[in-house]
Amino acid sequence: MNDSTLNRLSELAKLFFKLGAIGFGGPAAHIAMMEDEVVTRKQWLTREHFLDLVGATNLIPGPNSTEMAIHVGYIRAGWFGLIVAGVCFILPAVIITAALAWLYVAYGSLPQVTPLLYGIKPVVLAVIFGAVWKLGKTAIKNRKLLLIGLAVAIAVLFGVNETIALLLGGIIGMIVLKIRRSHLSGAIILPLLLNISPPPLTQSGLRATNIPLWQLGLFFLRVGSVLYGGGYVLVAFLQSGLVDNLGWLTQQQLLDAIAIGQFTPGPVLSTATFIGYVIAGIPGAIVATIGIFLPSFIFVALLNPFIPRLRSSQWMSAFLDAVNVSAVALMAVVTIELALALIFPGRFDWIAASIAVVAAILTIRYRVNPAWLVLGGGVIGWLVNFRF
Repeated sequence: MNDSTLNRLSELAKLFFKLGAIGFGGPAAHIAMMEDEVVTRKQWLTREHFLDLVGATNLIPGPNSTEMAIHVGYIRAGWFGLIVAGVCFILPAVIITAALAWLYVAYGSLPQVTPLLYGIKPVVLAVIFGAVWKLGKTAIKNRKLLLIGLAVAIAVLFGVNETIALLLGGIIGMIVLKIRRSHLSGAIILPLLLNISPPPLTQSGLRATNIPLWQLGLFFLRVGSVLYGGGYVLVAFLQSGLVDNLGWLTQQQLLDAIAIGQFTPGPVLSTATFIGYVIAGIPGAIVATIGIFLPSFIFVALLNPFIPRLRSSQWMSAFLDAVNVSAVALMAVVTIELALALIFPGRFDWIAASIAVVAAILTIRYRVNPAWLVLGGGVIGWLVNFRF
């Protein structure tokens, strides 16, 4: 490895570690900061090339901002750049999330912490709702796509596995979108989805201490391999897989994990680090983190040379549209389930409902950074419990 390559790797490491450490606000904010650095300031890429990469990240599963970092690293310094840029962008969030996971396991059930989480959970619900709202406005481009999304949501409510619903929604939707007779859409998609039986991933009800690391890693590897629609879609897979089917997490632990993922900078998928630690300690955190992010590195390495061809394909474009609206449908279903569990825990919780409504208005109408909303929710939760 020559000095020029080493210098480029050093530049990539410093830049993406910095972006990972200050990257609050979600994928859109991350990509905006990357554009400012690699196009405007450092001029590593032209703006047109950068936009090509942004479009390409929507064609493959995984977190868009992380894949953008991997793309830039690969173009700048080859295979070593791919690894360095991706790892350095992920690392700050993973370190912070792991530290918070340790604190959560040690002190999460104490009264001093519980009031904070009481206020944070409704904010997390609002942030997810805001993501569903904004992504839905973008994804539902026509009547066919609306029918595809409704069909996927109904199929999931009837027990179809989320992964299968997402992929079949994309494949069947791609075919339907190429058929000009729009009245065939709902008639084709819903029966096909409902006739697919959800395969059991493993036996439910296992105790965390008995969960093999390979099984934990395989779950997150599978999720990372099909995760279209951004990091928030992760919630749907975690709810179904870890809470409903496997019983490895409680609903409260899932909400807490999402809240901590919102409060930390960098990719939302670092939530996997937190969950892995809660389930199986440090080894679990490492295995879950590698599992959720590894597919992104592989997909970028394999598909980077074919980006122009993929973007120009009408069939791939239709598949992407169908997958995106299916992902929004999954998010909508899990948002409803989380809202019922949070706001109606036995009786109507008007305080939690009020926090959620205000946070939803702030995130949708005023685009307030989720990190500030989570901080504010924690303060309100502490004040409410302190007073009452």
